[in-house]
Amino acid sequence: MPNIASILKAEISRVARKEVRAEIESLKKTSALHRSSIAALRRQVGALEKELRRANQGSARRTRSDESDEAGESGPKRRFSATRLAAHRTKLGLSAAIYGKLVGVSGQTIYHWEQGKARPRAAQLESLASVRDLGRREVAELLQAS
Repeated sequence: MPNIASILKAEISRVARKEVRAEIESLKKTSALHRSSIAALRRQVGALEKELRRANQGSARRTRSDESDEAGESGPKRRFSATRLAAHRTKLGLSAAIYGKLVGVSGQTIYHWEQGKARPRAAQLESLASVRDLGRREVAELLQAS
């Protein structure tokens, strides 16, 4: 006949394991939910940080352009393209020195602009825009007049 104490001890141990297993399962589910919510929050924080950096870069650009506007510039915003400058100069059949004379800068500056080593200032962009509107005949007349 088995010992009643050992049977009782075995039964208590079995019931305890069953209860612990049930508790552990609920804790595992809760832990998995917390991990997934933490991962989602991390992704959200990453996206917000990226958006913040983008907004800061945009505001820095706006600040620089606002400062240039306050410096007395008015009129349309001008964009600059090195390849278009080179294409226009070759279309007119001019050397960089002559094109620079039309714009009011040196030929070396024109080369630097075309190669992307430098960018024209706002006043120079206005001169470039005025030269860009000229054709071969107008350029020839301007060069003969000067």
